[in-house]
Amino acid sequence: MVGDRDRRNPGIIPRTFTKIFEIIQDNESKFEFKVSAYMLELYNERLQDLFVSPTEAFSKRIEIKRDRKGLVFIQGAETKEAASAGELFALFEQGCANRHIAATKMNVESSRSHLLIGIMIESRNLTNGSVSFGKLSLVDLAGSERAAKTGAKDDQLKEANSINKSLSALGDVISALSMEQPHVPYRNNKLTQLMQHSLGGNAKTLMFLNISPSDCNLDETLTSLIYATRVKAITNNAQRNIDSKEIAQLKEVILKLKSGQPVEEDV
Repeated sequence: MVGDRDRRNPGIIPRTFTKIFEIIQDNESKFEFKVSAYMLELYNERLQDLFVSPTEAFSKRIEIKRDRKGLVFIQGAETKEAASAGELFALFEQGCANRHIAATKMNVESSRSHLLIGIMIESRNLTNGSVSFGKLSLVDLAGSERAAKTGAKDDQLKEANSINKSLSALGDVISALSMEQPHVPYRNNKLTQLMQHSLGGNAKTLMFLNISPSDCNLDETLTSLIYATRVKAITNNAQRNIDSKEIAQLKEVILKLKSGQPVEEDV
């Protein structure tokens, strides 16, 4: 997802940052864009904000909420704007420096948490004033672990158990969605609550697997491929989130009133 340190072979995340702003540049004569982002990790069943220091993140209260349309939003998370791919990548590097990683027998830089980056994009049509909203969630899932292979002990074993528990809950959600069951157990884990609108909502979902060519990792490879096959069976009817010029103006007035700002009478 990240790529190498010197960025000669960038991963999906930095490539995505670049592509977003390439598209913005190609359309800046027709639209006005605003890009903002938040970055969280789910570590030992606890959500932590990676845009603040670890000390501040530990005491900060972050909650998963849903708006009237059923869309998930993160209350209390630090959201920062970016005007270029470089600025977005700098924010990403800042957050990565605060993420929990550790060495195991299978990975010298093993992720001890799930990483979630939310990128919000708002575009205003310069011709008719309509406003479109989009959100891209980039999720770097920590891999499932077997303690016998990783050599995890003490805190690392606790981390591994938390990772495996959340991945199991995600598997249950994926199974329910792929089989079109009436009840989907999103609330069983914070990871599935976070990913609810990315899996079963108004979204398109892509899953990328990191698998090993080694014979000794055959079981993990097969399990991962089966996992991804179930994801592929999920079908959503994604639609554009767009407001007319009038609706967009009314929302702007409401925000100003809530913050105590003056409102022009002709709006």
